[in-house]
Amino acid sequence: MINPDPTKQEQARRYARLRRRLWLARVVESGLYALAWLLFGWGTSLREWLIANHPSLANPWLLVAAFTLIFGGMYYFLDLPLGYYSEFVLPHRFGQSTQTLRGWVADQVKALAIGAPLGLLLLEGVYFALRAASTLWWLWTAAGLLLFNVLLAHLGPVVILPLFNRFVPLDEEQRELADRLQGLAQRAHTRVQGIFKFDMSRRTKAANAALVGLGHTRRVVLGDTLLNEFTPAEVEVVLAHELGHHVHHDLAWHIGFGSLTTLVGLYAAAQAMNWIVQAFGFRGVADVAALPALGLILGACGLLLMPLENAFSRWRERLADEYALRLSGNREAFASAFVRLADQNLGEVEPEKWVVWLFYSHPPLGERIKMARQDGS
Repeated sequence: MINPDPTKQEQARRYARLRRRLWLARVVESGLYALAWLLFGWGTSLREWLIANHPSLANPWLLVAAFTLIFGGMYYFLDLPLGYYSEFVLPHRFGQSTQTLRGWVADQVKALAIGAPLGLLLLEGVYFALRAASTLWWLWTAAGLLLFNVLLAHLGPVVILPLFNRFVPLDEEQRELADRLQGLAQRAHTRVQGIFKFDMSRRTKAANAALVGLGHTRRVVLGDTLLNEFTPAEVEVVLAHELGHHVHHDLAWHIGFGSLTTLVGLYAAAQAMNWIVQAFGFRGVADVAALPALGLILGACGLLLMPLENAFSRWRERLADEYALRLSGNREAFASAFVRLADQNLGEVEPEKWVVWLFYSHPPLGERIKMARQDGS
């Protein structure tokens, strides 16, 4: 019986602690940044300066875009050092990253080129809702975000993901394994539109797999680090887990539950914004000068809802694990796959309970290994 490497587990604990500290540092940094804009009145000053010096910015659509460019751009460069350390330096320090500095910079540029227009589009939609329905903007915004998330889930695998990785059908290079995995998919009675391999090894030594897309773009993607380091039986149980998500309609579940928590968070933000407008003398909830306050409130709501969202995700992951064990019938391969994940990804096998409650979207690896090694009923 193979167990996680004790030396790697000590590394995993140190790696996880440092990543949590960096996460906390970035949360505090973003909160203080938005709070400073609110308390020192920088938002009002920027709004007045923009309109006074550029009369065309009296147009609310243009004003939101200009304000966001300055407010968001300044934060992007403020956060860049911590982002560089957490995303590039630390993974290299623990032997997890294979990415070059040039590759990291290229990814940052691509992410900014995609994320900035999408983020601005969403923000323009929020401010349109604020202007059009000042009392029910939260409901309009939640509906818009639901539509956006469905569209993004549908188009992401064929439009966005290929900008960062190369995806090729598995049967082009590994026919025997592909046939085995296709047979598993047939036993699950699924209509996944293909099993694809992608080049994770360009950036990391970690292994991963995922179910992505909706409708005709739904597919299973397997990292080449998984295919190169895991046995065929282990790859098969990993695929069985992803097929479990497909059979249980987990993408729809996550979108639905995420929309519900978003609605709750937006409603709470709407109540808080009414107080903020009065306390700080903004022109109304649609005043772009109050954007830092809106970001601060939504960020706080996100933190408060994070344990609930992670608990929901862990529930769906457990169901997928149980399905994988039933479909594959190979408990030892399931256990050995997660032992290998613990070693290869430097994943903690037995994290503290508060860490699981706050941060984990998946059950701890130790829990999953133990479940697989229990006698099936």
